[in-house]
Amino acid sequence: MEVHPTAIVDLSAQIGAGSTVGAGALIEADVQIGRDCQIEAYAIIRKHARLGDAVKVDSFAVISGDPQALGFDPSTVSHVEIGDRTVIREAVTVNRASVAGSKTVIGEDCFLMANSHVAHDCVLEDGVILANNAMIAGHVSIGEKAFVGGGVGIHQFCRIGAYCMIGANAMMTADVPPYVMAAERSEAHGLNLVGLRRGQFEPCEIKDLKRCYRAVFFGGGNLKKKADAAAREHEFGSTAPGAHFLKFFETGKRGFIQSTRD
Repeated sequence: MEVHPTAIVDLSAQIGAGSTVGAGALIEADVQIGRDCQIEAYAIIRKHARLGDAVKVDSFAVISGDPQALGFDPSTVSHVEIGDRTVIREAVTVNRASVAGSKTVIGEDCFLMANSHVAHDCVLEDGVILANNAMIAGHVSIGEKAFVGGGVGIHQFCRIGAYCMIGANAMMTADVPPYVMAAERSEAHGLNLVGLRRGQFEPCEIKDLKRCYRAVFFGGGNLKKKADAAAREHEFGSTAPGAHFLKFFETGKRGFIQSTRD
């Protein structure tokens, strides 16, 4: 472990072997940092943060800041949990949870680019990428290997499914089903085929997803009802990804993005 002499580290903080803390960095009370982490100069790790192994936090990032919620009691003990090998670049902000005993979660192998923001009570699963200036409001969940473009805004309580791709400067005010490309204001633009191929999905799985996507999004109507109807037909959801796509429509608070194609 190597701590720069100008860093300020609370005596109760735990820092694992092989980790480094740069000049002017601040690490507050009840922080746990794993092995081989890099806390760069002037990064701020506030109270109750939990970092896994080999996490990198770049300069001017603020991890585990209080929720930006009116009426939040700063004495509330809640957490941020960041998984192994996640990279957090310059000026990223990740807020801790708003409810005692709960946590905001960033999974393993995530990449949060400069100036992106993750609000209280969010859950980002493994391998999520946020491009520069992405804005994730409170209580949002983002599935594994999803990519959120630069300048994207995601409304609170939205769900973003696994392997989604959200185009730059889009605004999502509704749920985005897994494996889908979305852009503009809550618009569906087909499947994220590039992401599926990079994720080594089988041709039969992609074919099934195409059938499921057409069954739900083409022709208008209530997406939840159409997904439910498709799930009861043997023609749709014959693979695990297809079944997962259809099941996504069973829950949610925000409704679903809509296709621009009839």
